[in-house]
Amino acid sequence: MAWKDKNPFSFGRLVDSFTYAIQGLWHAVKTEKNFQIHLTAALIVSICGFTFRLSKVEWLFILICIFGMFSLELLNSAIEKTIDLVTEEIRPLAKQAKDMAAGAVLIYAVITVVIGLIIFIPKIVELFR
Repeated sequence: MAWKDKNPFSFGRLVDSFTYAIQGLWHAVKTEKNFQIHLTAALIVSICGFTFRLSKVEWLFILICIFGMFSLELLNSAIEKTIDLVTEEIRPLAKQAKDMAAGAVLIYAVITVVIGLIIFIPKIVELFR
C-alpha cells in the first residue's frame, strides 16, 4: 500500500479504503483468536436476543456492545502488530502499550457483560415463573 497524494475525494480512493478495511476484518476473523471468540459470543447473544424478543432499546445497547467490542479488539490487534513490527525484543514500553490496549478491551468486555446481564437476567427469570 503506497502513500497517495492528498487529492480531493475520489470514488476510487473510497473503494480502496473499503477494500482495505474488509481485508483487515477478514484477516482478524481468520487469524485473531480473541476476535473469533467475540464473534462467537456475538452470534450467541444475537440468537438469544431474537429468542427473547428484545425491544428496540435493548437491541440498541446490545449492538453498541457487540460492535464496540469488535472495534476495540481490532484496535488492540493493530496496536500489538505495530509494536511487534517495531521491535521483537521485550521492552518495558512495548509491554505497557500492549497491556494497556488489552486493558481497554477488558474494561469494555466487563461493561458489556454487565449490560448483557441487565438485559437478559430478567428475561431468563421470567421463563421460570
